[in-house]
Amino acid sequence: MGNSYAGQLKTTRFEEVLHNSIEASLRSNNLVPRPIFSQLYLEAEQQLSALEAGSRADNEEEEEDEEEEGSESSSPLSYQMKPPPEGCCTTDGFCQAGKDLRLVSISNEHIEVPSGFLLVGAKSPNLPDHLLVCAVDKRFLPDDNGHNALLGFSGNCVGCGKKGFCYFTEFSNHINLKLTTQPKKQKHLKYYLVRNAQGALTKGSVICWKGAEFRSRPPSSSTCSRTLFQLPESSGLSGSTSSELVPAANPSTPAGTQQSATATDHIPPTAAFSSAVYNGKESPKQQLVKNNLSVLARPSVLGTLTNTGPPKKRHKGWSPESPSYNRANVESFSFFLPSLPQSALVGPASSPMVGSGEPVSVPDNLLKICKAKPVILKGHGNFPYLCGNINDVIVSPLLYTCYRNSQSLSKAYEQYGASTIQPISEEMQLLLTVYYLVQLASDQVPLIEDLEQIFMRSWRESHVSEIRQYQQAVPQTFPQTPSQITPVTSAQLPWLAGLAASSCNNSVHIIECSYSLAEGLSEMFKLLIEGKLVKTNYVVIICASRNRAIDSCIVITGKYQARVLSESMLTPSDYQKEVNYQLVTGKVETLGSFFNTLCPEGDIDLLLEKFYQENQGHISSSLSASVNKPTAPNGTGAAVCTGYEIERHEIRPFQLAVAQKLLSHICSIADSSTQNLDLGSFEKIDFLICVPPSEVTYQQTLFHLWHSGILLELGLEKEHLTKQRVEEYVMKLDAEAQIKFKVFLQNSMQNPHTLFVLIHDHAHWDLMSAMHSLYPQTELSTGLVDRLLNCREVKEAPNIVTLHVTSFPYALQTQHTHISPYNEIHWPSSYSNGVDLYHENRKYFGLSEFIESTLSGHSIPLLRYDSSFEAMVMAVGKRFPRLHSAVIRTFVLIQHYSAAMMAVCGLSQMKNYTSVETLEITQNLINSSRQCPSGHGLMVVLRIPCTPLAAVAYERLYNVRERLALEDNFEIILGSPNSGITVGKHFVEQLKVWQKIEDVDWRPQTYLELEGLPCILIFSGMDPQGESLPRSLRYCDLRLINSSSLVRTTLEQELGLAAYFVSSEVHTEKAVVNDVLESDPEKLSSTDNEDEEVATEGSTSEKRSPMKRERSCSHDSASSSLSSKASITASCSESSPPLITAGDTAKSPHQVLSNSAEEAANNYERQKQRVDKGAQTTVSKHLPPVTEQLDTKQNIKSAQISITSTSSSPFSSSSSSSAPTHNSFILQTSQCTMTKASKQPPIVFLPKLVYDIITSTDSSGLPKSSSLLPYHSVMWASSFRPLMSKMMTSTEQSLYYRQWTVPKPIHMDYNNRNEGRMDTFHPRRLLLSGPPQIGKTGAYLQFLSILSRMLIRLTEVDVYDEEEININVKEESYQYYHQPGDLWPDLETFKKMPFDYTIHDPKYEDASLICSKLQTINSEDRSISRRQEDMYTRRQTTRMRLSKYAAYNTYHHCEQCHQYMGFNPRYQLYESTLHAFAFSYSMLGEEIQLHFIIPKSKEHHFVFSQPGRQLESMRLPLVTDKSEDYIKSPTFTPTTGRHEHGLFNLYHAMDGASHLHVLVVKEYEMAIYKKYWPNHIMLVLPSIFNSAGVGAAHFLIKELSYHNLELERNRQEELGIKPQDIWPFIVISDDSCVMWNAVEVDCSGDRKSDYMWTERNVSLKQILQHIEATPNVTHYALIGMRKWSSKTNSAEIKEPFSCCHVHDFIMLNVDLTQNVQYNQNRFTCDDVDFNLRVHSAGLLICRFNHFSVMKKQIAVGGQRSFHIKSKVSDTPVSISPAQYICAPDSKHTFLAAPAQLLLEKYLQYHSHRFFPLSLKNYSHPVLSVDCYLNLGPQIAVCYVSSRPHSLNISSSGLTFSGLLLYLCDSFVVASFLKKFHFLKGATLCVICQDRNSLRQTVVRLELEDEWQFRLRDEFQTANAKEDRPLFFLTGRHI
Repeated sequence: MGNSYAGQLKTTRFEEVLHNSIEASLRSNNLVPRPIFSQLYLEAEQQLSALEAGSRADNEEEEEDEEEEGSESSSPLSYQMKPPPEGCCTTDGFCQAGKDLRLVSISNEHIEVPSGFLLVGAKSPNLPDHLLVCAVDKRFLPDDNGHNALLGFSGNCVGCGKKGFCYFTEFSNHINLKLTTQPKKQKHLKYYLVRNAQGALTKGSVICWKGAEFRSRPPSSSTCSRTLFQLPESSGLSGSTSSELVPAANPSTPAGTQQSATATDHIPPTAAFSSAVYNGKESPKQQLVKNNLSVLARPSVLGTLTNTGPPKKRHKGWSPESPSYNRANVESFSFFLPSLPQSALVGPASSPMVGSGEPVSVPDNLLKICKAKPVILKGHGNFPYLCGNINDVIVSPLLYTCYRNSQSLSKAYEQYGASTIQPISEEMQLLLTVYYLVQLASDQVPLIEDLEQIFMRSWRESHVSEIRQYQQAVPQTFPQTPSQITPVTSAQLPWLAGLAASSCNNSVHIIECSYSLAEGLSEMFKLLIEGKLVKTNYVVIICASRNRAIDSCIVITGKYQARVLSESMLTPSDYQKEVNYQLVTGKVETLGSFFNTLCPEGDIDLLLEKFYQENQGHISSSLSASVNKPTAPNGTGAAVCTGYEIERHEIRPFQLAVAQKLLSHICSIADSSTQNLDLGSFEKIDFLICVPPSEVTYQQTLFHLWHSGILLELGLEKEHLTKQRVEEYVMKLDAEAQIKFKVFLQNSMQNPHTLFVLIHDHAHWDLMSAMHSLYPQTELSTGLVDRLLNCREVKEAPNIVTLHVTSFPYALQTQHTHISPYNEIHWPSSYSNGVDLYHENRKYFGLSEFIESTLSGHSIPLLRYDSSFEAMVMAVGKRFPRLHSAVIRTFVLIQHYSAAMMAVCGLSQMKNYTSVETLEITQNLINSSRQCPSGHGLMVVLRIPCTPLAAVAYERLYNVRERLALEDNFEIILGSPNSGITVGKHFVEQLKVWQKIEDVDWRPQTYLELEGLPCILIFSGMDPQGESLPRSLRYCDLRLINSSSLVRTTLEQELGLAAYFVSSEVHTEKAVVNDVLESDPEKLSSTDNEDEEVATEGSTSEKRSPMKRERSCSHDSASSSLSSKASITASCSESSPPLITAGDTAKSPHQVLSNSAEEAANNYERQKQRVDKGAQTTVSKHLPPVTEQLDTKQNIKSAQISITSTSSSPFSSSSSSSAPTHNSFILQTSQCTMTKASKQPPIVFLPKLVYDIITSTDSSGLPKSSSLLPYHSVMWASSFRPLMSKMMTSTEQSLYYRQWTVPKPIHMDYNNRNEGRMDTFHPRRLLLSGPPQIGKTGAYLQFLSILSRMLIRLTEVDVYDEEEININVKEESYQYYHQPGDLWPDLETFKKMPFDYTIHDPKYEDASLICSKLQTINSEDRSISRRQEDMYTRRQTTRMRLSKYAAYNTYHHCEQCHQYMGFNPRYQLYESTLHAFAFSYSMLGEEIQLHFIIPKSKEHHFVFSQPGRQLESMRLPLVTDKSEDYIKSPTFTPTTGRHEHGLFNLYHAMDGASHLHVLVVKEYEMAIYKKYWPNHIMLVLPSIFNSAGVGAAHFLIKELSYHNLELERNRQEELGIKPQDIWPFIVISDDSCVMWNAVEVDCSGDRKSDYMWTERNVSLKQILQHIEATPNVTHYALIGMRKWSSKTNSAEIKEPFSCCHVHDFIMLNVDLTQNVQYNQNRFTCDDVDFNLRVHSAGLLICRFNHFSVMKKQIAVGGQRSFHIKSKVSDTPVSISPAQYICAPDSKHTFLAAPAQLLLEKYLQYHSHRFFPLSLKNYSHPVLSVDCYLNLGPQIAVCYVSSRPHSLNISSSGLTFSGLLLYLCDSFVVASFLKKFHFLKGATLCVICQDRNSLRQTVVRLELEDEWQFRLRDEFQTANAKEDRPLFFLTGRHI
């Protein structure tokens, strides 16, 4: 506690006496009350509550848990309870008097509570589920703040009424707690008990025994540093130590905990917000968090951590075996972290952790003497009190926590069923820690992750066999090692630790103490004051002399390490506040004066002023001349830069691919059975893009949106788009966001048929829970995402889809995420197995490419650090230990930039006061605009996260620029997240000229619009918020990023600023990656020994900061072994000329880039030396051989030009295989620097610490940064987790984080948990992740575009749009029989109309023409226009918008037709019954048995017998029935293969009218159709028809319908109804009929023949009711309608009714057609065949020309279901139609297809082999008897019926070229055939079922009289015998 009791107790001696007295009273078993001491103690405690309570509480809890587990290491002897008096009750839950005390039993009883007493609940270890009711004096209970509880106890038993218990021990005996540990009221009195509204006693809030000081302290608003050992060491573990100690993978974290020891991310204390909810009492869950705190944060003046240790013996450390440990520390580590001062707390109150035993006094002036605050890491055992100057030390429990967690690994294994394994011993832990510290370099900082890895590895190695057992059950990647580690004893420990430390040059000092840590700490402080630890970075104090557990702690005394670790404990917001505090209070002014002392001529400002006065006018004119020059118009003849191109906005292949993946995911959500998204119900798209509150990001998104044209494409805006309209679609997440969001929600509610896409861009920003954002310190905008995007309205709206877009998705991939892993879309990789998946002309450079550039073989690393800058920072830091390093780093860097600018402007002496890197940046920036005739230049991004520091930097650099007269040379822009961009007028004018902008008021609003502008962009704000940078970006200076608080997201988003696209064709001759330095180094050098100076500096810095040798030496220019000039030239960006020859072009781009630049630098070094000596210079080995013949002078001159030219002189050698040029270097004309910059990625400068963590990798090759904690507001679920692998895909990484991270309470997903895991995922939420700056905005805008198109496409269908065929084959004397406006045909008139035999349906374009005597045959060539496979693909279609009367497939879901479809929840269990229905049919010779599947909801359409419920018939209406509400004709739809795509939903087409619809399906498809259409009636065909065609379905429909008509006539005749009054019609409809149209004719013209007509979409109900109302309708046998075509002309509809073929959608009169059957064997043309039979029977066929049906193109099912394949081989082989027939008894390959199908297909394509004379001989058709078979379009047929009294054409004048007899029946006789005349040589084809009937037919018809037959003219279909082939016989006419 520090024991400075706030001034009340003056002397240290009295403090000790007081403390020891209290200790004695607390340890005493008889607990005699000592009120005076108690009161004194409590008075002191009240003032120290902010310090002691948390520590005391924590340690109490530790001891309690320890005792419960019976820990052997440090628990006291088990407590012996007094035996109960004889005869008393000892039952748990009852008092010794036998009265029930359980809350559940007595909650409703009246209990007398004396005044001043409260009812509380006690927990009994034997009754974990019960509370025991007690009455306790409230003076002995804590107040709401956890204070003022008197020590001791006073209570009553509420059971028996016994009063006056003065000791809790006595009371616990009375109520039978049966404790095995010492009774404590703090442990067992858990809850207040209160009466609820019904008067029952219930559990209330938790009794706050400890930790209550949080209630007085507002929480911190943001997350804090992730670990105590925060910053990475430079190169990992090296040497043998590394291989022994470091595991081969990520750092692991504490097992079994709910938070990470690696990540002490700041969590606002739960108490602070719980008080509002629980009125001062914490919720049980929050109390649990409190009770498990290891330490609590305290405010302090400079952010020092106040720490804890065990204050008393009874408060020993936690045992890792504690049962509550695995759920402990749930969110506690943030409490270790400090916050800034609060005025309510006194300074001394921020003392370190409460300790125990002898206090240790912290010496005065410690910080002043040591130049750093030592950081004390509490280790094992008890920690002593600290007192005195406690503000100069920092104490942290993180190492203690790490130790404890690593000891719990064995328990984690046991949870998974492994055998008991001993944890790693404390001695081994400490020894390994010493080993680890020993191998750290002087500039490295310990990382907690590394230490955890070491523990994990050591423990695994020592338990290899036990772990293998677990590994077999749960596969894991544990590194295996050869030997086990021998246990270390406590006696050996100090000696072994000293031995380990002996090799480290005193960087680790071991102090062994015999009694307690106090003596070791005192000695350490003494050594510090005496200056004996100057070279020591770590002091390890070990107390291991007694026979008990060791005590230990580690003190970080190294100035650098201590500073880094102490600063890492600040939260980001506290870091800003601390910096601001130092700026405001003027503490930084000493820095300025210090820098001035460095300048040789005194104050830099005076030097600048002097320079300004001397050079005023001269410099400005010379420097700005080239800048002002290009503003002249092109017409003046001024040179114009040709390299500058305004980038066109076009969609790249990657973006299109990602957009399509997004669309695919949306479709899969819609297609899932959950029905969470009904895409079919949406007509259009609307959207809102949410962006962080950065003005630049907002304007950038508006810019992308404007140029994408998406608003016009979606139809959301009209042509004249204004910026104000675009702004409605983008929302900044700031204070005004709620208004815009409310409008968005209202729109979504008002437009249920619009799909709203809510895009959350930069989605990892602000994941704060809305609950936590109510704190006073938090910004207004925090928690907005949670409040808006997670609100109930968004979650429940069925028409809102949320898309999170981010480069860093890790925080959205936790155990509690809202986003399903199936709804994640990751940016695809560009290569897969070496194949370029998406060819793009630009290569993306991201983090992995930047890291790759640092590897060996890459001489131009894109990632660098500045060692001279780091050395300067370290030196200044030692001088100013109280200043935050961010302040120091910023001021040093500003100094470097200022000096560099001055050096470039001629003050060459200032060159010594900057670094090589900064000088390079400044030179290239200032000179860049001179290189380009238009004045284009480079952008330098200077990242300063802390806004106040950024403002200071801006002001200073601006001032220096003005003094140096560079204000027209380059701009300095302060980029703040909350404000726009301010650019000087001069530069705005330049930008307008370059970008061809004529708007007078235009100002750049995004960084992208600054392209080509030479500028320094000071980029401020704690986190980038999605701002994109232009292609002219050349340097990304990240040296000032906050390197003390690193998580993966933070690191990657900082580096994401530099992500860049580079032209992929840059790599050969254009690959001038390093240009010559654009300024003259000689002009800058003021001393002759410049080379030596820099070289010396480089060598010393190299020793000081050794780098991995496998990495390129160019990472740090100053530490290079090259001389100054060579260093600048070789490793700076615009430097050495890469010499790439023809030989290099074969190398990979990386090789070319690296080798050429590296060797060029080396060659130049050799050349320079030779030039200086006057020796002959040889040229580079890269150059072609010819160049070796050049003379010396020319070479020397070239070499000098390449280095010292004052103008830009980029060079490259020939890269083609043509003859080499005559010079070793090729001098090019001045080239635009910005153009070159855009062809290469920017160079990034990092802090050394960050550089090390980025470039170091683990054994799997994974960058160390990847294994960091992913985000501030999440934590590791357990350290017992597998290691990440380099081979992990984005999906695997997502699954890893989903399994192993949990959100903290401040995270918006924290409360999103449910036992059923799937329930926590929101069904309409997606996550798109991709690298930064890769084009995600373009991808999601493209996604909106294609989603909109798809929705439109969903409301559209492709319908066949073909003109009728054979229009020119008209009747010779065609006349009009009806008026155009007639609604119905007149029966008598219609009977006079001739039948049009010609087929006009375009689907029969490939069918044979049907001839009649009346037709004029056009002899034009009707050649085959389409191949077989083209039949469906090449038919002409048009896209039509679905009307409200369309028929739909199974994908359509809308509220109106849910019940119709059977998806209505009320009708969810659609029971269907199967009914057999049999009838006999003489032609088949057997009884036909069909099955009906009838849903319960459709049974009213049928008649069932009363007993037995047998199906009797299907109800039919009467002819005289008239109703607007129903359709009389039952509709039958035969279908196959189209269970999903068939258009069976007729609800909208029928306009809701009642109708009977029956699907006719094959038996094997019954189940699948029933699944998709549960509420439809099914007619299941017998299994013998499984392979039959559509003819069988039509045949059975018609026969069933006639049989049903007879049954209904009989049934209704009994009711007195005449048979002829029963409705005889049925509808047979194709399954692709989608919409119906009607033509409206206006005959109001002057003349009778004039008329106007329009066609519109109407409901099927209207059409059917119109037809059913036709006068004398029962006299028509078939009624149909036109097929729709957009090309229909007036002539076609002038006659409203036609007597012709009808197809697709017909009304069939089953009564009239009783004796006309469909051919059940047919697959094709069965409707044409049937039409001809009906007409020949003398029946009327009427087509309503004013009605038309649209047929949808469906690519699956139907006739495509029939595949003809070989019966022998399963391998699909293409079989031509010529192989469909063969000679009988041949060894031909048999086919697995119906014989009839083979016949029809063969005749369609090869009938000319049977009828050679008929080919194109349309005047002499083939005579086809009783059937129509398609013989192909080049052969005409003439149909005749053999039936008596049938209508046939007159054949008297016709001569036929062939005769086709197909399955002749007895009506065909010889005399019938002799009536027809044939050409000589005409051919005959007889087709029969078998060879026997074939011969019988020939004999019966006397065919041999006129026809000649040969044996070889017999054929059969290529079927096996069991498949019943058809047989043919051909012959010639004699």
